[in-house]
Amino acid sequence: MDTRAAIVVEIPRLRRYARVLLGDATAADDLVQDCLERALGRVHLFHAGTNLRAWLFTIMHNLHVNARVRASRSPEIPVDPAALGGETEPVQGSGLLLRDLDRALAQLPDDQRAALLLVGLEGLSYRETADVLGVPVGTVMSRLARGRERLRRLIDGGSRQALRQVK
Repeated sequence: MDTRAAIVVEIPRLRRYARVLLGDATAADDLVQDCLERALGRVHLFHAGTNLRAWLFTIMHNLHVNARVRASRSPEIPVDPAALGGETEPVQGSGLLLRDLDRALAQLPDDQRAALLLVGLEGLSYRETADVLGVPVGTVMSRLARGRERLRRLIDGGSRQALRQVK
C-alpha cells in the first residue's frame, strides 16, 4: 500500500480524535482537512517504515496548538446561531453518560486531554504519544495519571477522595 492510500485509511481515526479534542464536529472536520492537506502536500517528507499514524497525529496536534495560540491572540466574537437562521441542535434523550464524559473531558487541561485521547481512544503507545506531543515518555505518564484522576473526580462529582500517600 502506498503512503497516500495508507493516509486515507487513517482518516476515521483522525476524525474521531479531532471531534473529541475539539467538541465540535465542524471544527474537527476542518482540522482533519487541514491535517490531510498538510500531510499530502508534504508526503515526500514521510520516512517509509516509520509510524504513519503518529506522523499524522503529530501534524494534527501541531495544527491544533497553532490554532489555539492564534485564537488566544485575537478576541473571540460571539455568534448567535439563531440569528444566522441555520440548523438547530438535535435533542436526544439518551447518551447521558457520554454527555457527562464529554463535558468532563472538556474541563481537562489541553495537555492532559490530548494524552488521554491519544492513549485511551486512539490506542497509541506511551512512546508514540510522547513523539506526537513532543514531550518525554515520563511527562506522558504523568499527564495520564493526573488526567485520569481529574476525570474520575469530575465524573463522580467529587464524591471520591484521592488516596493519600503515607510515608
